[in-house]
Amino acid sequence: CQNSDIISTVEFNSTGELLATGDKGGRVVVFQREQESKNQPHRRGEYNVYSTFQSHEPEFDYLKSLEIEEKINKIRWLPQQNAAYFLLSTNDKTVKLWKISERDKRPEGYNLKDEDGRIRDPTTITALRVPVLRPMDLMVEATPRRVFSNGHTYHINSISINSDYETYMSTDDLRINLWNLEITNRSFNIVDIKPTNMEELTEVITAAEFHPHQCNTFVYSSSKGSIRLCDMRAAALCDSHSKFFEEPEDPSNRSFFSEIISSISDVKFSHSGRYLMTRDYLTIKVWDLNMENKPLETYQVHDYLRSKLCSLYENDCIFDKFECVWNGSDSVIMTGSYNNFFRMFDRNTKRDVTLEASRENSKPRAVLKPRKVCVGGKRRKDEISVDSLDFSKKILHTAWHPNENIIAVAATNNLYIFQDKVN
Repeated sequence: CQNSDIISTVEFNSTGELLATGDKGGRVVVFQREQESKNQPHRRGEYNVYSTFQSHEPEFDYLKSLEIEEKINKIRWLPQQNAAYFLLSTNDKTVKLWKISERDKRPEGYNLKDEDGRIRDPTTITALRVPVLRPMDLMVEATPRRVFSNGHTYHINSISINSDYETYMSTDDLRINLWNLEITNRSFNIVDIKPTNMEELTEVITAAEFHPHQCNTFVYSSSKGSIRLCDMRAAALCDSHSKFFEEPEDPSNRSFFSEIISSISDVKFSHSGRYLMTRDYLTIKVWDLNMENKPLETYQVHDYLRSKLCSLYENDCIFDKFECVWNGSDSVIMTGSYNNFFRMFDRNTKRDVTLEASRENSKPRAVLKPRKVCVGGKRRKDEISVDSLDFSKKILHTAWHPNENIIAVAATNNLYIFQDKVN
């Protein structure tokens, strides 16, 4: 697999009809869900490529002698307002607003130019023609409508669209900026944790997200394992938080790697807006916004790796940034692991399952078999030993359809779409 084909973000739009992926080569691929047909009722749910476009190109910052990767870090869809679709995509430095629209008619019968587009000699034009629209093959066009650049000194790790649909924020390691979707030449800095002396830097911002319904509220997570909830009504610069969520560390688990593995790699509001989910290296936690001192629920993603932290540090895997997602009803949460495994936790029954995204079990209509990892001792025949896990195969990016049991799982350069068995 070419490095540029590695998928770096996955996102459903608000209806789930479209699914976008971004990759390390700066491309965005949009998949569209097939409409159900009378003679093939089971076909519904298949996603086919709808549009592919180059969103970002590699750049060079001459002032800092830095190459800026074209890799797409995040994609966020705007809610659909008309026939066209809009999405924001970002690399390390620049956010772009793309319009994806369909064309199935073309104008013919111009007066001043011929059908090939060449300008006609005015002296030969003797009659006036009325241009007409003729049907043509469907074309899907992606056009950049806005380019929001020069807002960040450090790498952008997340973007989030506000529920007012007028503004969005972009977050880098030390600052969060608020943009108006119509204005590209200025943004407002709403969080700045940069110390005057960079040697005093103790933490960085790892992710940020707007509340799904309250346009004044947002959260951001840090590499120290804390989450801050901020209210933009309180002050223009939200450097002081309204709420602070952090779980004190269990002294019995203290190790050399404690600080690294407590760094939060993803934070997501539940659809209801009542809960927060955070993912650190070994766990997923669900927090109630009304309870700051400890999480409501803690789920072990791959606790069997606790004894392997040393080798995971040596091969840099300990710095992997796993994302997490809610299902549409906030009752199940999902996140990725190694060996192309991904985990689902049912918050009501407390049952959890490990599934594998691989070529072998991705035949259409194949049923995913739960996988088990064993630590030491005797291995049952359907279990896999923790020592034979492949750490180069990791599932960092997943997405859940907003209202159906359809999930998208990115395994390096492959996208898997799984759905509940129908009939």
